[in-house]
Amino acid sequence: MNGAIGVFDSGVGGLTVVKEIIEKLPNETIYFFGDTANCPYGDKTKEQIIENVDKAIKFLIDKNIKIIILACNTATAAALDILKSKYNVPILGVINAGVKEAIKSTKNKKVVVLGTRYTINSNIYPNELKKENNEIEVFGKSCPSFVPFIEEGKYKDSNLSFELVREELKNFDIKGSDTIVLGCTHYPILKDSIEKFYGSDINIVSPSKEVSVELVNELTKYDILSKEKIDDDILFISKNDKNFHETAKNLLYKNIFIKNLDEIKE
Repeated sequence: MNGAIGVFDSGVGGLTVVKEIIEKLPNETIYFFGDTANCPYGDKTKEQIIENVDKAIKFLIDKNIKIIILACNTATAAALDILKSKYNVPILGVINAGVKEAIKSTKNKKVVVLGTRYTINSNIYPNELKKENNEIEVFGKSCPSFVPFIEEGKYKDSNLSFELVREELKNFDIKGSDTIVLGCTHYPILKDSIEKFYGSDINIVSPSKEVSVELVNELTKYDILSKEKIDDDILFISKNDKNFHETAKNLLYKNIFIKNLDEIKE
């Protein structure tokens, strides 16, 4: 099957996954859907998240998608199981990738997860980590200020980024943890500031890299790796956003065609 890879996120965070796919699988075509009209997802109800993600998945499937990545921890926590049971197209989330990397990274079995309110309140990371190793202690921290800050493009100021991280995390006790999971695909954009705040003694895990490895494994399993690109990569966004355009260019280091769905008729 020579279709495209579909990638979904609530906004620009999923582009950190797109970047990894482009580097690892240059022959694959990527259709990304960023739900900029409804971002952020972290404070929405489960029902709202499922409704929004389902619409996006239907849109991508209509584009001859052969596999889909929910490049959004919140969407993965709320909707992955429901979507996998509803559609025949293989669908990958990002949480399993984060769990695998955390297990490999931690030496003292103490892991911090930074995420949206929904992801942290769902307890999906502690549940999945403890399935792998019941001795692991997990300390979750929601960081509701991070996604809006990134979506607004303010991350480009490193001083502002560090102050935001410091303010959000200064009263959070990591209890000697040696590993931090960036449980939101937006958060790798603030990785430098998070590393600066915690110092070099702690490991920062981003699921974005590991999920690209899982993608290769899935494409191989289903024998649907592409030998050549079938089309240009396209970023679809549900509402025009100039900051999205700028972030896409900054993260992906090349111009990719962006379609604003609020301006065209599909």
